[in-house]
Amino acid sequence: MKKNERNLYLSNVAVEEALEMFFDRIRQGNEAGKVEYIKVTEALGRVTALPVFARLSSPNYNASAMDGIAVRAEVTYSASERNPVRLKKQQDYIPVDTGDPIFEPYTAVIMIEDVVEIDEDQVEIIQAAAPWQHIRPIGEDIVAKEMILSAKHRIRPIDIGALLSGGITKIAVYQKPKVGIMPTGSEIIEPEETMEIGKIIESNSRIFEGLVIELGGIPLRYKPVPDDYEALKEQILQAVAVNDILIINAGSSAGSEDFTVKLIRELGEVLVHGIATKPGKPTILGFIQEKPVLGIPGYPVSAYFVFDTFAKPLIHYYLGQQLPGKPKAKAVLSKRIISSLKHREYIQVKLGRVEDQLIATPLNRGAGVTMSLVRADGVLIIPQNSEGVEAGEAVEVELLKPIEEIHRTLVSIGSHDLIMDLIANHMHDLEGGYDLSSAHVGSLGGIMAIKRGEAHLAPIHLLDEKTGQYNISFIQRYLPAVDMKLIKGVKRIQGFIVQKGNPKKIKDFTDLQREDIQFVNRQRGAGTRILVDYELNRRSIDSETISGYDREMTTHMAVAAAVASGTAHVGIGVLSAAQALGLDFIAIGEEDYDFVIPSKYLNTEMAKTFIQVLQSMEFQKELIALGGYRFEDAGKIIDIL
Repeated sequence: MKKNERNLYLSNVAVEEALEMFFDRIRQGNEAGKVEYIKVTEALGRVTALPVFARLSSPNYNASAMDGIAVRAEVTYSASERNPVRLKKQQDYIPVDTGDPIFEPYTAVIMIEDVVEIDEDQVEIIQAAAPWQHIRPIGEDIVAKEMILSAKHRIRPIDIGALLSGGITKIAVYQKPKVGIMPTGSEIIEPEETMEIGKIIESNSRIFEGLVIELGGIPLRYKPVPDDYEALKEQILQAVAVNDILIINAGSSAGSEDFTVKLIRELGEVLVHGIATKPGKPTILGFIQEKPVLGIPGYPVSAYFVFDTFAKPLIHYYLGQQLPGKPKAKAVLSKRIISSLKHREYIQVKLGRVEDQLIATPLNRGAGVTMSLVRADGVLIIPQNSEGVEAGEAVEVELLKPIEEIHRTLVSIGSHDLIMDLIANHMHDLEGGYDLSSAHVGSLGGIMAIKRGEAHLAPIHLLDEKTGQYNISFIQRYLPAVDMKLIKGVKRIQGFIVQKGNPKKIKDFTDLQREDIQFVNRQRGAGTRILVDYELNRRSIDSETISGYDREMTTHMAVAAAVASGTAHVGIGVLSAAQALGLDFIAIGEEDYDFVIPSKYLNTEMAKTFIQVLQSMEFQKELIALGGYRFEDAGKIIDIL
């Protein structure tokens, strides 16, 4: 394949259609799964390939269910409190323990607690024994020849006990499918290799490994293969020979070095190249030597959803299993989502219960944003041909966490700061194990979320340009009809985040107008953005004269990362963000980073835990280590009049 040749033939097949085509083709040349026989004691988690019938009854003899005496029931019929009956050992009864066999002529067992010993050879009873009382008859639990387990049943610990009790020592199960995982790309390196500019640590294959193991397959992960046509071809042929399924990660798009689709076509058959999803469009579904081959895009979020959509049901198929349904819940969307009509779109969301409704807050939608998967509590699927979902609209969300955990989550929507992650960690670590869901939409966005009843609290740092004071006037202005409190948080230093050594010699806001300076801003409604506009207005600086003023980031760390990467020379943010990435910092001033909360939530255990963390020595020590914070009034409650 020539260097300048590109794959310009991506299709846009609907997900349902692609799945149907893929599995129709699989059923033509592949059985649902190969069968093997293994020891029952090694069968935990495996799937039965055939129904299993008991070889023995359990118990396989009439057994005493109690410690006591075995008797002939008829000799006890006259016994009562007024007419005690004495029984002779060996003639009328024999002593038995639980599990002892019961033979004729004995037909009942009397518990030892109901027996009065007269001497070594005589006992007395005052209640008649019913025939077969306290005797476990043959087959009470399992009868020989009856079915213990059906086919296609995933074996649990209790099942192993039943199988062994029924005399089964070996069992037919579906073989675990072998799944080859082949990362590709000249830019990717193993985690232990030296990081260089232009290199990326390979991690998708390790995610696939874990998912395959969870699903019951056997992963075989190969070392990354560079973008070399012949090297890729050789590795694909080797992997197809020893695996049931092959996953090729990256190289599935339309770039000049994306060889995957051409290789699958040369060595076998390409069924689909391009599905109507976002992320995940450049997916390839194909076959080599009648074995399914998946070309999965390299971006982590794309890779995850494509695996979940195609590889997961495929592994279930090989194990003879139906794909289980995913737990879902109704939620209210806290932020408008615009979607393309061309694609089904997967949106990761944070979830939390506020009052009686579940609130879904969208996370970053980038295909390469791995942390959106880490932080997500659920997934919102926007169908193809939909333009999106409005804020406040009811949606159905696939849950990634148990609903009980989500109900124990304090929902924070508002301004971003590194301390929110620290607070979340401490809250989860304390007794009660509460979670903190922190979504970053800016200070004004947080106040609006409180107004709509979509959050328990909102972190804010809003400067009143008239008074020079923070936060309270904004709460009074936007939430006049709500009984509100302000939890004092921290004082933090804002300033210019610049590259190490400050090579551009940036000193103040007037430098932002220079032609050689590229600025990066925060989103509208963010407290930092309001601070920037306040300082520009104070100096009569027109924002249109600042290159990069309209480039918006949603967090302080994103601003710092832009400066660190060289795509911007300067941004405004907090000292801790600059220090985290080894950047220089020029202080502008100190601000109040506080938390507005409706009074009705203040006495909840989640809010009390939040305040406890704010006031804890452990948390404050961590702030000192981050740098740029003061916390004299942390946790103090202010009434909003």
